[in-house]
Parts: sequence; C-alpha cells; structure tokens
Amino acid sequence: MYLHSYRIKNYRRLQDVHIELASDISIFVGSNNSGKTSATQVVHTFVAGSKDKISLYDFHSTCWKNFDELGDSAEDRAEQSELPSISLDLWFEVALSDLYLVVPLLPSTAWAGTQVGIRIEFAARNSAELLQKFRKVRMDAQSKAAVLERRENERYVPWPTNLTDYLKKELLSEYEFKYYVLDRAQFDNNHKPRAGYEPLPLGKDPGGATILKSIIKVDNLNAQRHLADPAPGTISAAGRSEDLSKRLSRFYKRNLDQRSEDHSALRALFDSETGLNEHLAEVFKDIFGSFLKLGIPGRHNPRLEIKSALNPVTIMNSQDARVYYVLGDGADALRLPDTYNGLGFKNLIYMVVEILDVHARWISEKEDRAPLHLIFIEEPEVHLHAQLQQVFIRNVLDLVKDADTFHSQTVVTTHSPHILYERGFKPIRYFRRQSTDGEQTTEVLNLSSFNSQNPNERDFLERYLKLTHCDLFFADAAILVEGNVERLLLPVMIEKEAVSLRSACLSILEVGGAFGHRFKSLIEFLGLVALVITDLDSVFLAEESEDEVIEFEVPPVEEVQPPVKKSGKVCLPSEPGALTSNQTLIQWLPKKQTVAELLVANDSEKVQEAAGGNGFKVRVAYQVSTDITWNGATKSLCGRTLEESFGLENAEWCQSESHRHIGLKLRGALETPDDLALGLHNRVVGRSFDKTKFALGVLTEPPENWHVPLYIKEGLCWLNSVLSLELPRPLLEATEMSVVATVDGGISGLETAE
Repeated sequence: MYLHSYRIKNYRRLQDVHIELASDISIFVGSNNSGKTSATQVVHTFVAGSKDKISLYDFHSTCWKNFDELGDSAEDRAEQSELPSISLDLWFEVALSDLYLVVPLLPSTAWAGTQVGIRIEFAARNSAELLQKFRKVRMDAQSKAAVLERRENERYVPWPTNLTDYLKKELLSEYEFKYYVLDRAQFDNNHKPRAGYEPLPLGKDPGGATILKSIIKVDNLNAQRHLADPAPGTISAAGRSEDLSKRLSRFYKRNLDQRSEDHSALRALFDSETGLNEHLAEVFKDIFGSFLKLGIPGRHNPRLEIKSALNPVTIMNSQDARVYYVLGDGADALRLPDTYNGLGFKNLIYMVVEILDVHARWISEKEDRAPLHLIFIEEPEVHLHAQLQQVFIRNVLDLVKDADTFHSQTVVTTHSPHILYERGFKPIRYFRRQSTDGEQTTEVLNLSSFNSQNPNERDFLERYLKLTHCDLFFADAAILVEGNVERLLLPVMIEKEAVSLRSACLSILEVGGAFGHRFKSLIEFLGLVALVITDLDSVFLAEESEDEVIEFEVPPVEEVQPPVKKSGKVCLPSEPGALTSNQTLIQWLPKKQTVAELLVANDSEKVQEAAGGNGFKVRVAYQVSTDITWNGATKSLCGRTLEESFGLENAEWCQSESHRHIGLKLRGALETPDDLALGLHNRVVGRSFDKTKFALGVLTEPPENWHVPLYIKEGLCWLNSVLSLELPRPLLEATEMSVVATVDGGISGLETAE
C-alpha cells in the first residue's frame, strides 16, 4: 500500500491542486513561492490533527473575500451557505493483500477497485451559529463605540470590522477537523468529484483521526535545520544551533537497543573510560556504516568518532557523548569537537540521523505501527556541494527498509538541478505559479505523464537537460539561443536593451535551430514563458549529390505522410526563392518555409500562447530587414546569422581598423550596401571564421559603442513586457504602505501565505 495522490483545496496559494506521488520517491520542484513547502506542511498538519498550527492566513485569498461577503450578507442568505474550508483528500493505492488495513475507509461492501480515499476538512463547526455569534459581537462593539465621545478626524473602528477580522482571533474555537470516506467511483480520472457528490462522514468511534493515524504516519525533515556554528558568547547561536553530539545522543537515548554490557561499561567508568568508548563505537557502527553509503566522510576528510564525556551521576543524558573529528591516526591523532567542521558535512550527517531516527521510531511502535510511513525532506542540498547532493539523492532510499505490509515513501522538495540530474523526469512534480483572475495560484504537473505521452522527444530532452539545464524548472522564463555566440553575448545585450530582465530568473539554453523545436512539447507542458532566438539560415535548393549541402525537412502535404527531405546550399537571404533550413522556423514558429514569407511575418505570427492566457507563451526572434547605410547609400537588408546581422547593423564600427580583432573587417573596396552584405556573408560562412573569437572580441569592447541586432532587441523587449518585473506605480505605493499597527502598539508587515 502507498499514497497514490492527494488533492489540496484552499490552502495558501494551493487553491485546488492534485499531486500524484511515486510509490518510492517523488521530487517537488519549482521556483520560490510556488507552494512546495505548503504541499508538505498541509499533509503533516492534517494527518497529525494539529489545528493549532492553522491560522486564517493559511486560507487561500479567495476565501477571505467569501468570508466577508457572507459576514455582510443578509441573514437568510448567509444561513444557507457554508463558510470556506480547507480540505485534503488522501488516495491510497491498496493491494488485495492489504485490504484488511483500510476496511474503515471502504465506501460500501460492494467496493471493487484499488484506491480508497479519506477527506480531512478544516471547516466551521456550524456556519450559521458562527455567523450569528459574529454579528452579535460586532453589534455589541459598535454600540459601545457609538457612546464614546467623538474626536476630530475620528478613525476608530471597533473589533471586529468584518468576519475575517473576527476569525483572526476566533478561528480555532470556531473551526474543527472533519473526516469523510470517499468513493472512488464518484471521482473522475483526475480525482475531481462529480457534481452533487456528498461524501459520507466518518463516525466518532473510533473516529476519523484515529483511523487515519492507524494507516499513515507522516514525518517532516524541515529545511531550517539550525546547524549554524555556535559563536562563543552569543545567545542567539546557542539557542538556535543544533550540534551533532546533542542530536546523536538523543538518537542513542530514544532508539538504540540498551545492551546488557551497559552496566559493566558504567562500572568501568569509575576506573577508565576505555570500556565505554568501545561500547559507543559498537553501538554507532551501523549508523556510521549508513554514512559511508552517502559518501561520508569521503576522501581526504576527517572521519567521525564517538568518545565519552561522562559524569557517572548523569549518565546517558543529552551531552554525555560527544562527536569528534579525527585528524591523523594512532595516539597522536588530533580530535576536534563537531562544531569545527563545515556546515555541509554536518547537514548531511544530521539528515541521515533524522531519517534513521523517524524510521526507527515508526518501527518501534510495533502493534500500533501504521503500515505506511511518509517522509518529507525539504531542500537536502543546503550547504552540500553538487556531487554530494547527487550521492544523497542516489542513496537516500537505502536508509529505510520495508518489510511485509509496511511501506515507506519519500518526498523531496528541492531547488537543486543536480538532484534532478540524478533522478530524471519520472519522479518530478513541477509546481508552476500562475495568476487566475488576479489571484495567485499553483498548478502541479506530473512529469511522469509527460514521460509517457512524448516518447519521441522524451529521451532527447532528458539527456539534454541532464547534461546542461535542469535549472529550467526553477526559471521565470527560458531563452533558447542558437549557439555559443548568442549565449556569450546575451547577458550584455540584456543589460543594454532590457535591464530589468537582470532581476528575472532566466534559464538560457543553447539548442541550435536544428533542435530548438524539440523543446516545444516540454515548454508547452510546463507552461513556460520562452523566447527563441534563432537564425534565418537561408538556403537555395540543390541536388543531394552536390558538395556542402544542408539537409532539412519540411512538413508533408498530407499529415499522415512522413516529412519531405530536401537539400540546400547556403545563400544570402536576398537570393530569389530562398528557403530556410531552420527546423524551428519551419515546424514551430512561425511555421513558414520561404525567406520571403518569414521577412513579412508580423508579430502575432511570431507568438504562440496557451488558450486562456494562463499557460505557455512563446515568441520567436530571427533576423529581420532593416535599413543599412554604407558609403552614403541606404538599403533594407537582412543577415543570415547573428554575425552577419551584427556586421550590417554596426557597419562603420566593424569595418574600422581599430576593431579588426572582431573578425568582420573586410578587404577591398565595398561600394554599396549589397557589397557589404555579400562580403560579410562570405566571411562568416568561410571555414576560417572563428565565431567564439568574434563573441569574445565584442565582449572586450564597451557595450555602449555597438548596437544590438534589431531582431534580438525586439525579442528581449517582448520578454521584458511579458515578465512585467517593474511594479506599476499604484501597486508600488501600496507595497510601500503595507505596514499595519497591531493592537499592542507593535508593528508587523502584512502577512502573506506561500
């Protein structure tokens, strides 16, 4: 049995999301403030029944509007309405052999399937009574305030001003957890209930909370592990830091078997600590063996050792055993306290101990042990270098062992592309931020479904992303560029033409025109904003047998037929009848084959976005015609590649003797703009032209002395407008004013939920 999936409604920014889990390990990824932590905390809080950890700020923002509308509405309407609630649907995949474990969750004796479900709802005890109580309290407060002496510019409004104001104080007394049995037959393939379905409430004996805890145990290893090195004499460090010695002592006290040799070891303490040191070494041998699987201590790092630091009167208390880092061998070895090693080393050891600890506690519950153990691990990459991150995620499942009907599942939240590199697409659950009617929400995408739906592109994309750009999953937008030259020059071009993009999280992928279109399915699936900067790549048709031909494909006349293969030779864009060999322009955007069509394509033809405007949005940018002035004459020209466009639009600068190192300085007389275009074309397509040298040469020059090619400038301006990183002035002023005074005279910022 394992947790197949869960649906969250109205919790923070997770207005309505369904998250599928793998049976072994799932990885939650997404940019900051996308809801990953909320998706783990809600399960931990609801399964534990910890309503004291819930506040009004945990309700989605749309709920606040509903609260106040119902609080201010007519009594007869309000009494017929239910107040907003937070709900969590848990769906368990159950084998026939495990059916006896979930009997209380079977919707009927006629149930036949593999999934059973339970809903935990944090809802009002009684909506009508709550509203009546609120109105009475507000009316009494207003009556008492009315008799106060009025002052000039009076602004005092008594509490509660509205229902949300009332619930900020009274939520926990007015709300409770309610439990329901779910019938899988009443839900669609995405686990959404059918219209009008009302689940059956669980009875009070043994009660929903008891049933739930008998099925699943949830543990959460938080990202905030407070492993900072304690600074001598500082109160804050002493109060918040967690040293390894203290953690390992707790592990010993709570989990490790107490052996019969302990008494002899205690007696030996009065004469010598040698016996106890041997005892501790034996006790911790297994846990240190687990460390070795995760690369601890690794090569050239000090090893760990447990030595006694005991007072016989307080034996086995929290600080009676210390962790030391051993430098050297034998009697002359130097032993340093655990605070004298790096945070990454301590963090990894701490995580291993925590995982083993919660797993051992789960096992120790014996007859009360829940058959399913779910462990959330937040940001294991903290303080770890890239290779150690990969070692951890590669071997973390080896730390927990299942037996018989008992099963463990692990969920990791991460911002690390190195962890994604190690695990691939299947376990990834991508948290995508979106805005619906001005409300901030999140959609969770299961990349295992992409893995099965796109077999033609899957292997290529997974190999490419593993080798280069797993950070795509954490970006505000992606920029797909033609090659190394664009990648090198793009940061400077952004600074020149769209400086606010420097504040955006951009993932720049070097894909080339031949492969850029293969990212189409992934970008659309993830709902990303993307700018594709590519080349016109003009060619004229040639025979396949000719030298230096370029092979390319064009769509068939009939969709059922295979693509038509053609051959072409490089030419100027001005060549009559010129085609493009660029597969991105042919198969993705703007889906045109002739250069003439591409040059007259308008902006709308270069943009593609999801229906409804709440998904992917892509624009292609390729060379466009622009007026080029040379030797007193002006003509509308277009380059075939970035280098040609740069040379045309910076003609005087590139042809000056002082900029010969750029690599575009031409010999001989260039009488007309056409002569310049032909000369640049021949130089760039020549075998001796070094594109990387060109890019590095441009970077050595002050950027204010040259112009960004028009097509790239247009693309960057579009991306800048889509991301909208600069706040409108009214919103900026509202943000600056978002500080409120509390009743006790303190100041606190507006509270927001993830």
